[in-house]
Amino acid sequence: MNSRQRRGVLLLALSVLCAAAAFFGVLTVVNDVDSKVGPQTTAYELNQDIAAYQALSPGQFTKVSIPSRWLPSTAVTSLAAVSGKIAATPLTKGSLLQTDMVSGRPRLKAGEQEIAIMVDAETGVAGTIEPGDQVNIFATFGGAGVNGTTAGAQTPQSRIIVTGAQVLDIGKITQASQTSDQSDARDTGREVPITFALDTEDAQRVAYAESFATRVRLALVAPGSPAIPKAQRTYTLNGDR
Repeated sequence: MNSRQRRGVLLLALSVLCAAAAFFGVLTVVNDVDSKVGPQTTAYELNQDIAAYQALSPGQFTKVSIPSRWLPSTAVTSLAAVSGKIAATPLTKGSLLQTDMVSGRPRLKAGEQEIAIMVDAETGVAGTIEPGDQVNIFATFGGAGVNGTTAGAQTPQSRIIVTGAQVLDIGKITQASQTSDQSDARDTGREVPITFALDTEDAQRVAYAESFATRVRLALVAPGSPAIPKAQRTYTLNGDR
């Protein structure tokens, strides 16, 4: 084999090596692209903003396909995971729905029942009370007697009618309307329905207060707080002198 033939063989071998390198390079790129675009996994995006603690429904989400490689392990891949759940935090439109964004509703215990009352939005809730919290329920009663006169009037007082009531749900704030059977002393500002889990006796107390109290207020209770003694649950101005 002369020198020219040897150079030809070397060039041919070099060409084969370059072709092989190019082939493996293309194969690597194809595999990388394939891992980025497939296989696809179903996920869900929010199609609207959702306020914290609002109930979730399928209509609030849009089905999308995302490469499995880029899908977070916490991503929700089935809307069955949000059935009966609420938003744990404020959720933003366009966000990928993940399991840590939702939480379960507070549940009733044996012997409890749900009862909802309208509470003044500013003095009753003030944006700090959330489902799952425990509150003390205050009711203030005026001193009017029969038919709103002073005859047979009672001393105005404030009472803690229920301690440690669990909040199940907080509804939407609405404008209150005064009815003919309400005292003029009762305001007609903004109200919000609050649902509690209570036993029968406490539910009766709350229903009575909503009907006859001048105002019902809620006070958030810190976890682990001791129960308020019954002797300290009623306040009158005369008793403070």
